[in-house]
Amino acid sequence: MTEHPTSHEGRQPLAARSQERTRPRQQDAAAAAAPATAAIPGPAAPGPGPRTAANANPNPVAAPDHQAAARREGDRLRFVGAATRRIARGIDLDEIVLGLCRASVPTFSDAILVYLRDPLPVGDERPVTPFVLRLRRSDRLRLAEEETESGSDTERLRLPVTDPHAGLMPAAELCEVRPGGALAEVLRGVRPVFGDSAAARAALPELLGAGHNVPTGHRAILAPLRGRRRVIGAAVFLRGTERPPFEANDLLVAAQLATHTALGIDKAVLYGREAYIADELQRTMLPDSLPQPTGVRLASRYLPAAETARVGGDWYDAIPLPGSRVALVVGDVMGHSMTSAAIMGQLRTTAQTLAGLDLPPQEVLHHLDEQAQRLGSDRMATCLYAVYDPVAHRITIANAGHPPPVLLHLGGRAEVLRVPPGAPIGVGGVDFEAVELDAPAGATLLLYTDGLVESRLRDVWTGIEQLRERLAATAQLTGPDHSPPLEALCDDVLDMLGPGDRDDDIALLAARFDGIAPSDVAYWFLEPEDAAPGRARRLARRALSRWGLDDLSDEVELLVSEVVTNAVRYAERPVTLRLLRTDILRCEVGDDSPQLPRQRRARETDEGGRGLFLVNRLARRWGATRLSTGKVVWFEMATRGQ
Repeated sequence: MTEHPTSHEGRQPLAARSQERTRPRQQDAAAAAAPATAAIPGPAAPGPGPRTAANANPNPVAAPDHQAAARREGDRLRFVGAATRRIARGIDLDEIVLGLCRASVPTFSDAILVYLRDPLPVGDERPVTPFVLRLRRSDRLRLAEEETESGSDTERLRLPVTDPHAGLMPAAELCEVRPGGALAEVLRGVRPVFGDSAAARAALPELLGAGHNVPTGHRAILAPLRGRRRVIGAAVFLRGTERPPFEANDLLVAAQLATHTALGIDKAVLYGREAYIADELQRTMLPDSLPQPTGVRLASRYLPAAETARVGGDWYDAIPLPGSRVALVVGDVMGHSMTSAAIMGQLRTTAQTLAGLDLPPQEVLHHLDEQAQRLGSDRMATCLYAVYDPVAHRITIANAGHPPPVLLHLGGRAEVLRVPPGAPIGVGGVDFEAVELDAPAGATLLLYTDGLVESRLRDVWTGIEQLRERLAATAQLTGPDHSPPLEALCDDVLDMLGPGDRDDDIALLAARFDGIAPSDVAYWFLEPEDAAPGRARRLARRALSRWGLDDLSDEVELLVSEVVTNAVRYAERPVTLRLLRTDILRCEVGDDSPQLPRQRRARETDEGGRGLFLVNRLARRWGATRLSTGKVVWFEMATRGQ
């Protein structure tokens, strides 16, 4: 029996079926009225454009348009997230710009131009005028018929079109942004605009250069790059004809890419300025070059803990002293910061000043300790100070909590020197002790900081033993009668570091002891009397004749007479005269008067005052050094062949 829908329950299904028949028409009307959205297009390919969800499935109930639109928006969001992460991975300027180009081409656009301000302002720095943009980088999707032998996908932009009859458009290298011009107005507005908009139609030719055609339709986006305080550039995104044009939502994508890129460039410029300051600070804190004192050869190395920590508290120095001696210094301030580097610079300057006073090594460390306490209660450092005398073939060493030096003998034996460790600089109230040791000719003294021998993987004494073994093994390669080359020895020492051994800065100073033979030294005491200058001339003449340097006799006698005359005038104790023959001839005159001589221009009526003028004109170099017991005035003369 058939049941008629006369009840309330029977009428309800009929109403529902009526609504279902009318819903498809309403959905179609709504879809036509809604703005079209598309997923981020992939690389351009021949053939028709991408199919919409409605074309793929004509059944609107099975695949509603709002679901396809949601998927497209999800794809767009995922692209923006991946692109911004790629841009954010860059540290320096080139990496960030490259990240933008690689993220955009070909996923978002077929080509991109990135213009940056030249020069880029740093932080609060006032930008220079005029406002100039320089093409920093341009990437494009290569056409299939183009040559790819170079293997590079980056070149000056040519409009990426697939129409073989379309012209190719190179971009201008430089663009001056005119105040009040169309490009300046677009950049001031910050928001990206389509290339066919009224504002961009006048701005793009100004940016790309005169005579360059702008793509028609929504195929170009001009996006200003604004940092934290000002506009620093612009990016142009382009699509070819075989690809759907940009849509309204693509302006939001371009804005996200431009914002992240501009902020990243701001940070990269600041990081580059800080890295430059750090490099300059470290470079100025360490010696540009080592001196070449008589009787010793020097080599050095410095390695920061990492590229991100360019400054630290490690330092080394070599300071010439009176009597052809040299002070060798290695120190390490706690920390890897600008503060550590600044403290290191102050301690190094203090050490140089104290060395100029010719104080004993233990006294130098004592005064450094006092200086560290004046800088602050937490200013701690270790330091090793050694003085080498090439005439006596002796070395005096004092240590303030620093790793002990290693002496590599001529025969290949490496010895860790027994030096009292002492307390670090900055502790206060601690006495330092110095030891005097033999420094045989041909031996090599290695001073270093703890970064060379200590790391997370090994303790300091294990590292010192490995260093000793490495030096001995290197010396065996050159044989028992020859010392290893100094520069190669430093490189070989650093090669012992493994991947996990770079926890700290490393400062390395190597000194090869050549010494001065006794036969090349002449030494006398002269009483402070009127006959002293004449006796000094005769002694100098005999020594030069013995060394075969008679051609220097006249000049040396004259200069010795002038310097000794000046010393005798103020001295109360015997005056010392010493001649040293190496690759040069060095003369040293010492007395007990602390007053240093000063060169001055004598008047025509003056009877004296011309001695140092003659020394300055005839000597290769000259100088005066104050000692704790007086002073030493010295000069050097070039020998034959110099």
